[in-house]
Formats: sequence, structure tokens, C-alpha cells
Amino acid sequence: MNVLYTAEALATGEGRDGHGRTSDGRLDLDLAIPKEMGGSGNGTNPEQLFAIGYAACYHSALRLVGRQDKLDVNDSTVGARVSLGNLDNGGFGLAVELEITLPNLDHDTAQALADKAHLVCPYSNATRGNIDVLITVTDD
Repeated sequence: MNVLYTAEALATGEGRDGHGRTSDGRLDLDLAIPKEMGGSGNGTNPEQLFAIGYAACYHSALRLVGRQDKLDVNDSTVGARVSLGNLDNGGFGLAVELEITLPNLDHDTAQALADKAHLVCPYSNATRGNIDVLITVTDD
């Protein structure tokens, strides 16, 4: 791989109940276990950060391939839901749902573009074969 950029971050404290900071200081926040998992919920959590990262990365890939195909990707959105759950082996796993809105395209064209973006997005490439990723194109 020809590296284009490297992000660096440091987690301190109790992990999910700690603190996270990027090396450039642009992201500096408290982390907390969600209330749904018995925590305080008084901070963000890794799943929220992953959801934002995946949504932004996939949206960028979607707009890139859309422009390459000369399609109208204006007003497009990508929503992400990241679920954390128990695996059969006693560990934990993730599942992702991406909701794609391309209001200026018919459903079949939007679905083809979403599938193409899934092949380009670095998050999709990193997760492929490792976790379930469900991509839904809405007709909104």
C-alpha cells in the first residue's frame, strides 16, 4: 500500500471510560460506556466514532464515484448505525448499517452507485469479510 496519510490517537484512563486525543489535538474528548451497557453515557464511545468515520468515508467514496460517472450526487447523505454485540466465542463484534440517500437518482442507479462506492471506500475494504455491513438505498 502506498500510504497517503496516517492518523494517530492515544487512549488513556479506563479505555471506554477514559479519554481520547488525536496527535494534532483536533479531537480531544472524554469517553464513556453508554447507558445501555451500564455506563454513565457522559462521553462519546468508540462505536459513535466509528459510525461518524464510516459515514463520512463512505459518503466521500459515493460522491467520488458519482462524479466520475457524471451522476447528480447533490444532496446525498449517508447515515451509519454501528452495533456492538456478543459473539459466540465470548468476544465482542460489530455490525454496520449504512443508509444511503441519493434524491436525484432513480433507485436502480442509486443502488448501483452505492455498490460501486462500497468497493472504493477504505472502511468498506477494511471491514469486508470481517463484519456484517448492510447497505440500504432509500427513496427519499
